[in-house]
Amino acid sequence: MQPNFSIQDKVAIVTGASKGIGYGLAKSLAAAGAIVAVMARSRDSLDQLVDEISQAGGQAKAYELDVRDVEQIRNVFEQVAKDFGRLDIVVNNAGLGEGMPAEDVTEEYWDAMMDVNLKGVFFCCQAAGRIMLKQGSGKIINVSSQVSIVGIPDGVAYCASKGGVNQLTKVLALEWSSRGVCINAVGPTFIYTPGTAERLDTPDFRDEVLARIPAGRIGTIEDVAGAVIYLASPASDLVTGTLMLVDGGWTAQ
Repeated sequence: MQPNFSIQDKVAIVTGASKGIGYGLAKSLAAAGAIVAVMARSRDSLDQLVDEISQAGGQAKAYELDVRDVEQIRNVFEQVAKDFGRLDIVVNNAGLGEGMPAEDVTEEYWDAMMDVNLKGVFFCCQAAGRIMLKQGSGKIINVSSQVSIVGIPDGVAYCASKGGVNQLTKVLALEWSSRGVCINAVGPTFIYTPGTAERLDTPDFRDEVLARIPAGRIGTIEDVAGAVIYLASPASDLVTGTLMLVDGGWTAQ
């Protein structure tokens, strides 16, 4: 019997889908056959993404979501399940990533990072879980980072928030896996996107990053999408509570 990697006609949510990794993951999921509910703080910012998915023969619908608003999370997730009759896959991608030296971190900066990267992820998981547990099935994939297990300078708040994502992923897997809901995380290295291009196109910075990646190249959105689609598919039904690193070997050292 062959493993089943199909996500055809599965209903998937992608948060933080208006740019970067989220934008690419939404397109990849749609290309693989999923019906994608794309979410960001402004629905207008998602129009181009929905158009691109539709023109490529896929299905997508835009929803406004600020992951700092717990009530809105609950309402929007329930609306997706109502609109499509079920919810099969959730990719919690929305996040902040600005660095700051530890001695300069303010309470406002810390709270903003945690509100989006950790609190928002948990309450999206909770909203998804409530729907999926009633169905008896579902896949939740949290976008963590390689720096959830190794540190980087000027990343104290970001690293802490992503480490928290790993831990909540483990605990939710312990609570929900026996009821049909698998929950995992992916941990990318530096991924080339329009938002990271300026830094990664700087020779000194790029050389410093490449020196830490044994695979010898910067990551792409397609690299992350491969892991996400696997974790969203039936092929990964026995995989839960884990962090899948997409880091070219960075953390193997």
